[in-house]
Amino acid sequence: MLDIKTLKKDPQAAEKKLRSKDPENSCLPTVALYEKICELKTTLETHQATLNAKSKLIGEAKRKGEDTAPLMQNIDEIKEAIRSLSSELETLELDYQNQMLHLPNLPEDGIKVSLDPKDNVCIKEYKKKPEFSFPTKNHLELGEIHDLFDFPRAAKISGSGWPIYKGKGALLEWALLRLMIDIHVKNGFTPLHVPLLVRPEIIEASGQLPKFEKQLFKIRDEDYHLYLIPTAEVSINGYHYDEILDEASLPLKYISVTPCFRREAGAAGSKERGLIRIHQFNKVEMFCFTTPEQSSEIFEAMCNSAEEVLQTLDLHYRNMCLVTGDMSFAAAKTVDIEVWLPGQDRYYEVSSVSNCTDFQSRRSKTRAKKEGEKPYLVHTLNGSGLATSRLMVALLENNQQPDGSIILPKGLRPYLGGIEVLRV
Repeated sequence: MLDIKTLKKDPQAAEKKLRSKDPENSCLPTVALYEKICELKTTLETHQATLNAKSKLIGEAKRKGEDTAPLMQNIDEIKEAIRSLSSELETLELDYQNQMLHLPNLPEDGIKVSLDPKDNVCIKEYKKKPEFSFPTKNHLELGEIHDLFDFPRAAKISGSGWPIYKGKGALLEWALLRLMIDIHVKNGFTPLHVPLLVRPEIIEASGQLPKFEKQLFKIRDEDYHLYLIPTAEVSINGYHYDEILDEASLPLKYISVTPCFRREAGAAGSKERGLIRIHQFNKVEMFCFTTPEQSSEIFEAMCNSAEEVLQTLDLHYRNMCLVTGDMSFAAAKTVDIEVWLPGQDRYYEVSSVSNCTDFQSRRSKTRAKKEGEKPYLVHTLNGSGLATSRLMVALLENNQQPDGSIILPKGLRPYLGGIEVLRV
């Protein structure tokens, strides 16, 4: 959630930044509503003060046995005005809160302004894009050769978009997860094993609600109102919900390995079959709580930790600094790390690292405090470290051989009992 003080200070500048994310965004009605609420509160306080003063005088007159009739004049009108204003304020404050929850985070200064993802800026490349001297197979064809997946039976169980990893496919998935955990723990991240179902206020605090309600899976009956997490970011952001942290403990760097559940798979095109766009996938999530001064440095450290995974797997990738219109709702700055997928003939994101500044912490009331000073809102950062579905695709398609065998990267072999090649 944005700081209303920032919006009030320079509404036109804030409006320009908001519209750089989405032309439909506007903070001006929200600022106007806030100012109206402030005016009504002032009027309400005036009426309340008048009523209190009159009540005091009436009490004194009664103790002295004096006539209270003159003092009782307009008392009913004042009480009715207070009731009416209180009711109006309650309605307006709910509307104001809803409007604030729909406003995205402001982009950092210096982020390229564009609504077109084609304008994203490449800031780094690792290795050269692989070239093949033979016709390549996509991961579905390779998976069929090596019996790594079972999409038909997965569809029988749950419908399309819910994969089953089978045999060596499952072992590859677990090996990737174990490799990533080891890298991030080495880099100072503390592992958390978090709930997959969370309360509405927790998912709202991360910025998923109310805007993305229709993209979420949920359970709602007489006993439960819970949401399946679209990413462990939601659970970890809620880990310090409504807490005041000791500034000396910051930065707090966490990772968690969870399935992620998303409804958005339905729009996949013909090239996005298999593992490219699915309803459930596994992901190692990095999440950090920092002081405002630490967040830029930690952002770079998170990018480096994600990149180390891809470097260990010897994969070509590129880092793209996203333009304003391609960033997520909660992000002030985002770098996507993309791998080349030969079977799709294009780059796909396998990690997205974002600095959300104090946008999430204002929702989750997560603060920090130095001894003897007032609490302040922390900065939160999140990043995939990494999502395994597209990483699996990259691993298979980039390491395939003419006969369909797949050479496994040296860094992954210790997690597979030393297996070097998946042979046909």
